[in-house]
Amino acid sequence: MRIYNYLETQIEKFGAAYLVLIDPDNLPVSKLHEFLSKCEEAEVDGLLVGGSLLIQEELSTYINSIKENSKLPTIIFPGSINQITPNADALLYISLISGRNPEHLIGKHVIAAPLIKKFNLETISTGYMLIESGVQTTAQYISGSSPIPSNKPGIAVATALAGQYMGMKLIYLEAGSGAQNHVPFEMVKAVSSMIDIPVIVGGGIRDSQTAAKLVASGAKIIVTGNHFENQDHWEYLKLFADAVHVKKSILI
Repeated sequence: MRIYNYLETQIEKFGAAYLVLIDPDNLPVSKLHEFLSKCEEAEVDGLLVGGSLLIQEELSTYINSIKENSKLPTIIFPGSINQITPNADALLYISLISGRNPEHLIGKHVIAAPLIKKFNLETISTGYMLIESGVQTTAQYISGSSPIPSNKPGIAVATALAGQYMGMKLIYLEAGSGAQNHVPFEMVKAVSSMIDIPVIVGGGIRDSQTAAKLVASGAKIIVTGNHFENQDHWEYLKLFADAVHVKKSILI
């Protein structure tokens, strides 16, 4: 089954899907086995792998280590065109539609496309939207783009609609790694009520209650990353997964 279809199935089955973002710079290989075991026990739906810089680890080797320790789908969440490797299950083909930097709208994609074709990687076209979160995030700094103001849901709706009309399969509302604030519930509700493709929400989600409320607001995929770089938080993965899997909670 293709990964996009798998995500659709998980959304249909549970009401929403839960993905954990792993930044190889912040989770050493020595801790991977334990962390991945926790993810599987918690019934996480899949893994996003990538980072803004990737200084410490070589991505292909790192993903091989993931594959050796887990059967969870592994999706590249690329911070640059260097983060493309054939051993992943899929790639979020991200276009930064909230910004006006042509390199992140189409430029990098043209350079990456032949390599993706060579590797026969499944691509999931994703309209990526940075949302103001109270602090300047790494994604904002590296991309050189201004986020959408958190109090301007109308701009977010119009941008998401444009992404859908351009053929995107997902819309990603991103507060950013280490964000002070998550994407506002009102913005998630406004966007999800106006578009026909799944909305991903990530950044600044530090408790399961927030994850549940984002799903209630219309998010179909929740992503957490920075919060679980702290090993003391690993025990809460199950709480997050159960909060996102609302249909499962109803059945129980």
